[in-house]
Amino acid sequence: MDSAPDRTLSTTNVGADLRVCPLPDAETQLVGVLGYPVRHSLSPVMHNAAFRHLGLNWVYLAFEVPPPSLPDALRGMRALGIRGLNLTIPHKEAAVPLMDTLTPDAQAIGAVNTLYWHQWQLVGDNTDAAGFLRALQAAGWQPGGQVLVLGAGGSARAVVYALKKAGCRVAIANRTLARAQLLQQAFGTEQVLPLESQALRPLMPTVQLVVNCTSLGMEPASDAMPPVPLDALPRDAWVCDLVYRPVQTRLLQTAHQLGLRTVDGLGMLVHQGALAFEHWTGQPAPIEVMEQAIR
Repeated sequence: MDSAPDRTLSTTNVGADLRVCPLPDAETQLVGVLGYPVRHSLSPVMHNAAFRHLGLNWVYLAFEVPPPSLPDALRGMRALGIRGLNLTIPHKEAAVPLMDTLTPDAQAIGAVNTLYWHQWQLVGDNTDAAGFLRALQAAGWQPGGQVLVLGAGGSARAVVYALKKAGCRVAIANRTLARAQLLQQAFGTEQVLPLESQALRPLMPTVQLVVNCTSLGMEPASDAMPPVPLDALPRDAWVCDLVYRPVQTRLLQTAHQLGLRTVDGLGMLVHQGALAFEHWTGQPAPIEVMEQAIR
């Protein structure tokens, strides 16, 4: 008589470390990401690699949820006992009033990207801000000085909040000045400028870091880049692009050719995901494994 089927899956990870992981069963813990669209997300690859590496019986899935269905999706989370969720475009701001409570970061930013349970309450957190700073510091950047943030959307809110909290002077450049001014009022930034090369050039010699929070340069329009005179930056300045498809955007390629130091968008993705992972599992995130999986 044949024995019962083996319910494990062997995987090889960083350092050729062989782990044995259970296949999904009645004990599997479920987490995931809600977005619309969301099928392009690298988060399932990143988190499932981390679960396999630690031998955790957890699975991370992507759920495509249209905006009108977000309240129903979160009610389903409560009913099904889903352990945690990430939120991406266009749900980060819409989910705020649907939480039981918010962390101070989420409340200040006005957006949530990570949901977890605490004493039966659904907590909304924003790990984008801390993840952004951790990615920069892991690359060698030290907080302080003048920073130029390009864009005034949801990701820019988290970035500006993080930079102000770290003691930086922040200027915001955006095509629509009125939207940038709202961000300035929310976080007390020092300057608002139009996103135009000529308007930005006088500021550039004082800038130590440029952060692109716009979608300019994202696939399929990867030939585009924000109109920023990178040649006017100090030689020791940094350029960070939150776009990670492609990883090496035209903005980063241009900065590299000028001898500037660069940080791509995968760093922030990894570090914000690591913070979410720790909320859900209570274990330190295997950051090297997560980064290797998506690179």
